[in-house]
Amino acid sequence: MVSKEEWAQEQLDFDAGEGVPQENSTSTVHAAVLGLQHLLTMYSGDVMVPLLIGAIVHFTATQMALLISMDLFMCGVATLLQVHRTRLVGIGLPVVLGCAVQVITPLGTIGKDLGITTMYGAIIISGLFVLLMSGIFSKMRKLFPPVVTGSLIIVIGFTLMPVAITDLGGGTVSAHDFGSFNNLLVGGFTLAVIIAVNVWGRGFVRSIAVLIGLVAGTALSGALGMIKLSTVSQSGWFRFPEPFMFGVPHFEWSSSVTMILIALTTMIESTGVFFALGDMTHRNLTGDDLKRGYRAEGIAQILGGIFNTFPYSTFSENVGVVQFSGVKTRKPIYFAGLFLLILGLLPKVGALATVVPTPVLGGAMLVMFGTVGLQGVRILKTVNFDDSRNLIVAAVSIGAGLGVSSVPSIFQALPAELYLILGNGVVVTSIVAVVLNLIFKFQKQTTN
Repeated sequence: MVSKEEWAQEQLDFDAGEGVPQENSTSTVHAAVLGLQHLLTMYSGDVMVPLLIGAIVHFTATQMALLISMDLFMCGVATLLQVHRTRLVGIGLPVVLGCAVQVITPLGTIGKDLGITTMYGAIIISGLFVLLMSGIFSKMRKLFPPVVTGSLIIVIGFTLMPVAITDLGGGTVSAHDFGSFNNLLVGGFTLAVIIAVNVWGRGFVRSIAVLIGLVAGTALSGALGMIKLSTVSQSGWFRFPEPFMFGVPHFEWSSSVTMILIALTTMIESTGVFFALGDMTHRNLTGDDLKRGYRAEGIAQILGGIFNTFPYSTFSENVGVVQFSGVKTRKPIYFAGLFLLILGLLPKVGALATVVPTPVLGGAMLVMFGTVGLQGVRILKTVNFDDSRNLIVAAVSIGAGLGVSSVPSIFQALPAELYLILGNGVVVTSIVAVVLNLIFKFQKQTTN
């Protein structure tokens, strides 16, 4: 029998395993502030999902408020599941989880046509699929050498650029004030502050350049009368998570298949994020690491269905925060997860984060997404491009991914199931890069 003390020590040794960043290098106060920076970076992108899906399925204002609160709470749960490394779940990297944006259209369609209970049933089934497939998917580690992962991470970062530019302009292209002087002013000011603090700041101040930029941009927005506090005044003070608050899930095969296909795309994107963070933290990810990461996301998706929220996956935005701040430990992420739990329990407090104007977030995202893309460039620097085969793998896969992201309708004539997958530029990059790399590897072996 193993004593409690021996078991506890064994778990501590495991959690501080090879390559896992040590947590004592960042003070508690600094980690909390950095956690707030992570929270504000992902907040807008995450809240956008329940807002859009809720609008599609015609949720009432009360239902929408509940949906956002529970979504934030489950984001915290999902983040903590992933950041804490155990024998079964958690990749143990500084990663924040939130709603995957690619679920908006399929979930909205399912909810509108088949009902919200069917929508949540499909989420649970897709989560079970990810959980059961985690072992098989993790064995694909050898399919992602640097030439593949570098290309994938470049596309992850640069395909998000239109989101940043759209937010900087106001968030909605069709809005009457899109691209207005005030929007461009506060977005550009936010970007300028982030750059200035990063260039001339020192130590901890430099590591929170994004947070300082967000605060400065919000202050300027307030001076220009761009901040509305009505959401805060209308929100309640406390709401405890309640399973099946919108009804018991209903399971239907076609909607479940649709969400399984979407789950495959998020697993591929998560793989790219895992490798990007592994490279940043100098950690060589194993198949077991990936398996725990996929399991955590599968469990998070199942919980999303049970608590009537959404599927959760890794947020690319926060990879940029890790690189930009230079703080690569998990301690700030624990705080970010805790803050998300608090925001979910206290809707009025959570609503305060909504006062940050969209153009301000757009200015910050421009830096974050660019940083993610350049992380892929750093990985490709280790690749031997004197070998023309590597050059072709990177060139064709990046070109195909960026091209599809710009014109996803190129696959609109294909069956709907294929269109769901191939309309995602990140997925196209992965498929093209992996297939070409395997072909050239086989050709090289047969030639030798």
